[in-house]
Amino acid sequence: MQQQTDAPLAGRTALVAGATRGAGRAIAVALGAAGATVYVTGRTTRTSVSEVGRASETIEGTAERVTAAGGEGVAVPTDHLDPAQVRALVARIDREQGRLDVLVNDIWGGERLMDYPFTRPMWEQDLDKGLRMLRLGVETHLITSHCALPLLTRRPGGLLVEVTDGTAESNARYREQLFYDLTKYAPIRMAFGLGEELAKVGCAAVSVTPGFLRSEQMLEEAFGVTEENWRDAIAKEPVFAVSESPAYVGRAVAALAADPGVARWNGRSLSSGQLARVYGFTDTDGSRPDAWSYIRDKVYEGKDVDVADYR
Repeated sequence: MQQQTDAPLAGRTALVAGATRGAGRAIAVALGAAGATVYVTGRTTRTSVSEVGRASETIEGTAERVTAAGGEGVAVPTDHLDPAQVRALVARIDREQGRLDVLVNDIWGGERLMDYPFTRPMWEQDLDKGLRMLRLGVETHLITSHCALPLLTRRPGGLLVEVTDGTAESNARYREQLFYDLTKYAPIRMAFGLGEELAKVGCAAVSVTPGFLRSEQMLEEAFGVTEENWRDAIAKEPVFAVSESPAYVGRAVAALAADPGVARWNGRSLSSGQLARVYGFTDTDGSRPDAWSYIRDKVYEGKDVDVADYR
């Protein structure tokens, strides 16, 4: 039976690991809007707050948004550094759904581990913070893939999405802080390497990055603005003019998950702006921001460009 075009992921099951806020929450909601059953995980619940410390953003809240969007949201508290918890999560998905079609590794939570000034050499930075960043942004992804891919690969067509910050092109440049550089380049290599392995069983892996993301944390803590008046922050950071809402990368991942020809992207590093041009979706304001192209042309290459051309 052919699926309805407005619910291309009906009957599919997704796991968004790290779906409490920001890109992860938006990806979960977009998958739900496409009709998927979405298991959303994280450490912040309505009764327990993670080290990130943002109590208002919970996995239960994300699950409710998924359901309101048209899917089925299932919140499962999970510490993805604990293999036993991740195995129990995957066993539950298998027991309740019998399948896993999309795995999104968006686990992060390392903003508070940034050691400033950002450009200090590695040997002058806090080692414990750096190692914790690697554990949160790399080890969690490895554990989750190791536990969940046996279920995902049961059926051809499964998709693994590694969410990171930056494309392979932009991350070929040093990100100014070694621990952050390693943490954000690793998912690109994971998607590349696992793409080689998954292709042999008819599945695919990609890495996906948003551009300059207007996450809740970025808006509130970095700039003191809201989604309604975010443009007020451009005076402080001109590149913010080409920023994007979390919904944009959510739509990017949903488009990939619904694409029967997604294998053509296998192993690739992709951005929300790039995928918007291919799949035809827009951000919530109707624009198509392409932050990484703007950063390349304006910041890295010093070209005289108009930011409006990148929206």
